[in-house]
Amino acid sequence: MEAPTPVSALLHAATLVTAGLFLIIRCSFIFEQSNFVLTIVIIFGALTAFFASSVGVVQNDMKRVIAYSTCSQLGYMMFACGLSQYSVAIFHLANHALFKALLFLSAGGIIHGFGDLQDLRRFGGTIKIFPVFYIMILVGSIALAGFPFFTGFYSKDCILNLALAHSSIYGNFAYTLGVLAACCTAFYSCRLVFYVFINYPNGFMDSFEKAHQSTLKTLIPLVLLGFGSIFAGFILRDMFLGFGSGFFGNSIFYSHQTMLQDFEFAHPFVKNIPLIFTLMGVLVSIQFCLNFESRANITKVYAYPA
Repeated sequence: MEAPTPVSALLHAATLVTAGLFLIIRCSFIFEQSNFVLTIVIIFGALTAFFASSVGVVQNDMKRVIAYSTCSQLGYMMFACGLSQYSVAIFHLANHALFKALLFLSAGGIIHGFGDLQDLRRFGGTIKIFPVFYIMILVGSIALAGFPFFTGFYSKDCILNLALAHSSIYGNFAYTLGVLAACCTAFYSCRLVFYVFINYPNGFMDSFEKAHQSTLKTLIPLVLLGFGSIFAGFILRDMFLGFGSGFFGNSIFYSHQTMLQDFEFAHPFVKNIPLIFTLMGVLVSIQFCLNFESRANITKVYAYPA
């Protein structure tokens, strides 16, 4: 689904692509009547999360990387619905809307300020040109990867641990693919930051000379979304996921409190497995980017001084 970046921010964050998921959540009482349907939702949600994240690893278009991350996060929400955890799914949907809108709008500002280029391989060394966009992309990427104390951590980590607490072959299947998808997410998020801001300049001289930061009117929404990407998960967690919370009332199906208890009192090492794989994805991405660029740039004459 291609559109101008402000439209992409709206569609991929909170409206069109999440409409099907929202329909499943609103029809949760119907889905709960069939365990077979819930199993299908778990399987396809886990496959979507892993497949989309693995495709995002090899994309070179900035907007495509962010768009495939949307598909991956929708997979997480989908198999959370299959686990009958609809409140967790809509919590992740709300959190995802914040940092995904932040990523798309920041990417749009960079593309507009850099001569409408979207190829990651044509950027590099722009951290001094786009300092605000660098901070916003970094915050959005950290929240997307699910690092602790950022918004994405409170919902994505909960989904993965609830899949493990499901105590079934389908729950273990979703947990395994979800953890691998988290590793891939950390990989392409770190890769995007490296290629756009930290790498040696690889673009045209004309693009670097005309590159410019957006106006203050454009940056204010990014700052607000940045604060939401950091604090919203912590602030809203008890309202969405707290024991006995009546926030949703009878609007969605709400049960399986024992799974939340198993998740809360699980062994610390088990709870931190997704974080370990996320850090592994970051380390592999840094190693890959540094080694690949050091080999590719031995004889290169840069268009813009480092």
